[in-house]
Amino acid sequence: MTDRLPPLTALRAFDAAARHMSFARAAAELNVTPAALSFQIKSLEEHLGQPLFHRLNRSVELTEAGRVLAPGAAEGFQTLSAAWRAARRLQDDKTLTVTAGPAFTAKWLAPRLYEFAQANPDIELRFSASLRMMDFDRDEVDVAIRFGYGPDPDLFALPLAFEWLTPVLTPQLAAQYPTAEDLRHAPILFDTSVDHLLRPPCDWETWFRAAGIDFNPTHGARFSQADHAVDAALAGVGVVLGRRALVVKDLHEGRLVAPYGIALRTKAHFRFLCPKGAEDRPQIRAFRDWMLREIEKTASVSESLTIIPVEDVLPKAALDSPTPRQRPE
Repeated sequence: MTDRLPPLTALRAFDAAARHMSFARAAAELNVTPAALSFQIKSLEEHLGQPLFHRLNRSVELTEAGRVLAPGAAEGFQTLSAAWRAARRLQDDKTLTVTAGPAFTAKWLAPRLYEFAQANPDIELRFSASLRMMDFDRDEVDVAIRFGYGPDPDLFALPLAFEWLTPVLTPQLAAQYPTAEDLRHAPILFDTSVDHLLRPPCDWETWFRAAGIDFNPTHGARFSQADHAVDAALAGVGVVLGRRALVVKDLHEGRLVAPYGIALRTKAHFRFLCPKGAEDRPQIRAFRDWMLREIEKTASVSESLTIIPVEDVLPKAALDSPTPRQRPE
C-alpha cells in the first residue's frame, strides 16, 4: 500500500457524494454525469483497495473507510478553497471588505464614507457589521475594526486612538443641567453594551467619582446597543456616558455637547486589524490612512477635555479584576 495521494478529481467526487449521500446530486454539483462521477469514485476505491460506499437500491451509505475519509476530505477542500480565494484577492486592488461592529459602523464609518468615496473613487467598499470574531480567509474580509484590549500577535494591529467616556447631551438639555452636580436630577441613559468588557469599569459611578461627586445613578433607560443610546441622547431623551469614537463627530459638529469637562480614559481601544503583510496593499493602505486623517480632524474634541485614566480614580480593589482580552465590536 502506498501513501501517494489519489487524483484530486477523484477525491473531489468522493467529497461531494459523501456530503449529499447521492451520486446524482453530487454529479449535478460538479456538473458531470452520474456515470463519470461513479467512475471517479470507483477509481478512488481501487487506489485505496477497499470500498468507500455501500451501493444500495436507491441510496448509498458510507463504509467504515468512507466515514474515516469524509471529514478530512471536506476539511481539506474547505481549506484549499479558502486559500485559493485569499490568493485571488491579492490580485484585487479595487475591492475592500471591512468588518466592524454595528455601533462603530453606524456612528463612525457610515457618516464619513462620502469623503472616502470622493477621495478613492476606484475602490469599491463592502461592509459587514458584525460582532463575531472573523477569520480573514474564511470570511473573505480585508480589514477588521475591533474594540478591546488585544494583544493581536498574529495580525497587523494599529491602535486608532485612545478611548475615553464623558457625559454628552444636546445643547438644549445641557442648558437645563449646567453643572455636574445638576446631573443628579437629569434623565440618565445607560449604554450597557460594554459593561462586561471594561475592566476597571468606566461607568456612571466611576465618572461621578472622578468629578468629586458621591453619586451612583441606578434609574434610567438602558440600551444594549451603543448607537441606540447615542441616538436617544441626540433626540434629547437624556444624557449618556458617550464613548469617544461613537460621539466625537456629533460633539465636533455641535449636535451634542460635553459641558462637564471630565472624561475617563480606558485602556480598551479600537484597533485597525488585517493579516500581517497585507497592510501595504493599495486599498488597505488607502483606507488606513484615510481613517487616521479622519481621526485627526476631531482631535480638538479630546484636547478640550480633562482626561483622567480610570486607574487613577478607582481604589486598588476595583483594579484587581482580570482584563478581558478581546471584544469583537
